[in-house]
Amino acid sequence: MEWVETTGRTVEEALEIALDQLGVDEADAEYEVLEEPKTGLFGRMRNEARVRARVRPSTPRQKEERRSRGRKATKAPAPAVERKKTKKEPEVTEVEPSSGEDVPLAEQGEVAAAFVRGVLERFGAPGSEVSTHELDEDTLEVRVEGGDLGLLIGQKGATLQSLQELTRTVVQRQTGARTGRILVDVSGYRARRKEALERFAQKIAEDVLASQERVVLEPMSPADRKVIHDTVNSIDGVVTSSEGEEPRRRVVVFPN
Repeated sequence: MEWVETTGRTVEEALEIALDQLGVDEADAEYEVLEEPKTGLFGRMRNEARVRARVRPSTPRQKEERRSRGRKATKAPAPAVERKKTKKEPEVTEVEPSSGEDVPLAEQGEVAAAFVRGVLERFGAPGSEVSTHELDEDTLEVRVEGGDLGLLIGQKGATLQSLQELTRTVVQRQTGARTGRILVDVSGYRARRKEALERFAQKIAEDVLASQERVVLEPMSPADRKVIHDTVNSIDGVVTSSEGEEPRRRVVVFPN
């Protein structure tokens, strides 16, 4: 995965810009500070902070390690705290944590898919199809297809984002994995969202070119901001930046 290098008035600002470019949260990235900000006389900025970051990579294991860790997932009751079980409560696949962080992406996918199936059971949609797809060597997507799944998406994908974060947490706790990215999509929502954002960004860019005035967009997730940045910055005459703090961080489009 390629590194991006960014600057800012503070290390935090430079890192936020880098995360915007990568389209990920800080938990899914690794970074290093190349240069601390420096001030001169009267508090004037001499040098900005400089960082480089990339999406957290997944490190393949050696063959010997794979053979020694080649255990299959076993089914076991999920709750760690005693509580009354209801009829609709799902069984969750428990996986014995590995001793290292380089858990195979396929193994993480098994745990992720089992958790999502359990959520579907609770939502009353057990007939939905759950599948896993490796997008690249570091990223796996759990896809859910079925009818009437709007509740799992929520307004502007908020529920889907929460489901994705919960799925990642379950995978990390059950496998001990700290590498690889797990994404969750329901009924192709993410692809449709990306296309809609690209059209929206193009329209905003046209408005900025016509008015020569900057436009501040509503707060967005890092992934959505990346789509806006990529689309607008491919158009001559307009550029973007980000301002604010999470979760109220937003994109600003202005004439170049």
